[in-house]
Amino acid sequence: MDSFSSKDMALRAQKKILSSMATKSSVQMFIDDTTSEILDELYRVSKEYSGNKTEAQKVIKDLVKIAVKIGLLFRNNRFSTEELGVDFTFDKAVMEELLTSCRDLLLKLVNTHLTPKSHGRINHVFNHFSDPELLTKLYEPSGPFRDHLTKICKGLDKLMEDGTI
Repeated sequence: MDSFSSKDMALRAQKKILSSMATKSSVQMFIDDTTSEILDELYRVSKEYSGNKTEAQKVIKDLVKIAVKIGLLFRNNRFSTEELGVDFTFDKAVMEELLTSCRDLLLKLVNTHLTPKSHGRINHVFNHFSDPELLTKLYEPSGPFRDHLTKICKGLDKLMEDGTI
């Protein structure tokens, strides 16, 4: 029996195309203005914290690629009910642990859907933003990243209000 599926082929083609299109202008068709503003603030936090423009760009590029691919998989109903069924509980653990847990859940979710290279991107993004020193500076009430955090939170609130996330 031939296992050819034009839907599967189209999805693979879309993911492949997305892999090479992580520039800001080409991603605009997949990411709205609010999400773009959040990504810009995350870039600024990363750049200011690390002092490394190249690293900050790479982290955000990986984040964009992963976010767009996961959105594509979700819109094409590629995740089973079991994969999407995540227990949500309140945990007072430090943010680093929460991000590590989110990373692990995300890797489990996309395990059979994305390549090891994409898994590496997920690890890169989460490892970068779960750095305890970065998180401490990000959440300091009078810290250097307070304005960025405020803008990120406002953007996330808007995306939730709009039903985007």
